[in-house]
Amino acid sequence: QLQLVESGGGLVQPGGSLRVSCAASGFTLDYYAIAWFRQVPGKEREGVSCISRRGVTKNYADSVKGRFSIVRDNAQNTVYLQMNTLSPEDTAVYYCAARGTSFLNWCDMTAGTYDSWGRGTQVTVSS
Repeated sequence: QLQLVESGGGLVQPGGSLRVSCAASGFTLDYYAIAWFRQVPGKEREGVSCISRRGVTKNYADSVKGRFSIVRDNAQNTVYLQMNTLSPEDTAVYYCAARGTSFLNWCDMTAGTYDSWGRGTQVTVSS
């Protein structure tokens, strides 16, 4: 059974860094585009970043460009989101999602595109 498990969330001070992980089990990550989303109570889920199967295509929301970086390690079946220069506005539950695709260099950040989701990890940026 396909499973995604996020980890690495926590409390960090403004300006700090955090790396969240998305570990896949029950399937080979090679065949999937992966995206990160985040959500705060009362707001819609927001696309943060995505990465294509081979890691060639990477997209970022304007709000995180230059601060966040997505990478994947297919051998470890894991995708990482490195988050730097964090601000309180980055506080949210972060989710990873997967979509099987035959396209090697495709990904997008539309929530409805993805059919497998993790349960999320809380990231809180506060002094």
